[in-house]
Amino acid sequence: METALVINCGSSSLKIAVFDGTLQRVASALAERLGSEEALARVNGTLSVILPSGASHGDALRRIVDSFRQQGILDRTPTVIGHRVVHGGEAFRQASRIDAQVAGAIADCAELAPLHNPVNQLGIEAAAALFPDVPQVAVFDTAFHQTLPERAYLYAIPMRLYEQWGVRRYGFHGTSHSYMASRTAEILGKSLEETSLISAHLGNGCSITAISRGKSVDTSMGLTPLEGLVMGTRSGDVDPGLFDFLKGKGLDAEEVHRILNNESGLLGISGETNDMRHLGELAAQGHRRADLAIKIFCFRLAKYIAAMTASLTELDALVFTGGIGENSAQVRARTVSHLRLLGFAVDDQRNARRGEDGRAIHSDRSRFPILVVPTDEERVIAREALAIARN
Repeated sequence: METALVINCGSSSLKIAVFDGTLQRVASALAERLGSEEALARVNGTLSVILPSGASHGDALRRIVDSFRQQGILDRTPTVIGHRVVHGGEAFRQASRIDAQVAGAIADCAELAPLHNPVNQLGIEAAAALFPDVPQVAVFDTAFHQTLPERAYLYAIPMRLYEQWGVRRYGFHGTSHSYMASRTAEILGKSLEETSLISAHLGNGCSITAISRGKSVDTSMGLTPLEGLVMGTRSGDVDPGLFDFLKGKGLDAEEVHRILNNESGLLGISGETNDMRHLGELAAQGHRRADLAIKIFCFRLAKYIAAMTASLTELDALVFTGGIGENSAQVRARTVSHLRLLGFAVDDQRNARRGEDGRAIHSDRSRFPILVVPTDEERVIAREALAIARN
């Protein structure tokens, strides 16, 4: 029986999923706070794997695989291992089997995604050590966006910077946006090639994509995952002149990088947390900066939704996904309230419901459907990895 092991490495986390050959999820696991004394892991939502203090990604992978085996979840060697890799540059338009050349290209893209690609490489190395004879496949966040037209991916800077160093918009969360396009087409009863939508992936990292007839034609993230929307700890769009301004205040490039990537966004504005749930609680208690963080987040998101309509000639739906997109009725309502001029409108009762796969939240007077659809990036990775293994 075919089995796909899917590995998604974050800076201090590790998500693992097991799928059978029909793409049914058999099990899931999550390790968090890796590298710290509080490292922990859950299998199928239960705290069941004890990790050593300071556990690495490799430690977590080994312990979770042992747990899978003990529970009969993984009773044989997996057919293939699929990895989420954030940045593939222009080298990869689709998922690829990992060999020395592919591994080298992933390493070459590390400077474009310094918070992600090196960690993704750790997952690849840990899996190779554990399963040396199992084929591994890299599924790139950037691959889905390789259909962007030049007008969308080129910056208005000297062309030599693109030609020599590949400075352009790449876009991210491609596996999520790809899944959203396919799943929304199913919900609407249309083929993927007939479906055009605006997909908003909102989590700790956030991006929005215009999808025309199943293909990405515009997206908010750019050369790196820093550009675009306000995020949990990332600033999103800022004036490039900020770098010179902060340099004049004595900050070096490394400090500016840390501020914009790790100390900004919801955390920077609120001064408290990057967790939207906690921000909502604080705002309800009268915390002004928490409320301000939510307002800025929603306003900037609405501006980008409006901007994405310029890249489409038709629109079948606006779709929210990701931890915030799926669970925060407040964010959805506040965001759509800024889009009244374009004819978007939320029904409060529908918006307040939870737990339904592919639920509609728009009111009867809305010009366009508005949907909430849970994403499943791991399923996309399993599907593409199995397809390559079969060939």
